[in-house]
Amino acid sequence: MAVSAPPSPGTRGVLDRLRGRLKRGEPDGPPGPWVLLAAWGPCGYSPVAPGTVGTLGALPLFWWLRHLPLPLYLVTLAGFTALAVHAADRSGRYWKVADASPIVVDEVVGYLVTMALFPWSWPGALAGAALFRLFDVSKPWPASALDRLKSGLGVVLDDVVAGLYAAGALLLLELALRALLGCSGALPWYCAELAR
Repeated sequence: MAVSAPPSPGTRGVLDRLRGRLKRGEPDGPPGPWVLLAAWGPCGYSPVAPGTVGTLGALPLFWWLRHLPLPLYLVTLAGFTALAVHAADRSGRYWKVADASPIVVDEVVGYLVTMALFPWSWPGALAGAALFRLFDVSKPWPASALDRLKSGLGVVLDDVVAGLYAAGALLLLELALRALLGCSGALPWYCAELAR
């Protein structure tokens, strides 16, 4: 019978750090539909940067919603946010960690908040995703305070705040690009009208 050697202290430290990055416990059974919604399908199961993958996974939904008038977009976003809070709450109980790594539906909501006033364009959509991730990771107040609420509501609301910060930053970026580069010739993405 072969006996495997225990991991070396250096290897054990690396393994502990990797486990620490993946915030989740051991579930008691297979994931249900609320857990899959919270993971935004396969996005939350990404072994690397599930939050970023979840944000990029929101791009098709934003593309699909892009033609809605702003009031209908906001009503749809409010309904989706309520579903996301419930899914995050159920998924947190499933993973035994309120803000488990596979829960990325909050990133989807935050990204949709970021892009609420902006029309579709690839450069704008990707700039919004990058800015949202910046504010989602840095969690400026009050996102940091909401992040301490260990519930589905806290999980989603801190991303809503990050989305509001990112929307403001995207607007400032567009204004800066207009001032520096102008809007002549073919209409650049940063010169498109807001509030579709």
